[in-house]
Amino acid sequence: MEEQFAVVINHEEQYSIWPAGREIPNGWREAGFEGGKDECLAHIASVWTDLRPLSVRR
Repeated sequence: MEEQFAVVINHEEQYSIWPAGREIPNGWREAGFEGGKDECLAHIASVWTDLRPLSVRR
C-alpha cells in the first residue's frame, strides 16, 4: 500500500506534504487534502499558482 500524505499550508500560504497521521509541526495546518505522494503534489501544483510568500504578495 502506498504511503499516505496530507497537504499542509503555513501562515505564508506555502504548501508542503506531511505523512498522514503524524503530528503536524508548529506553524503548519492541514489544507484539506490527503492521498498518495503524487496525488498530493499534483493538488499542490493546481492550487499554489503564485509561489511568492503571502507577505511578499501583499
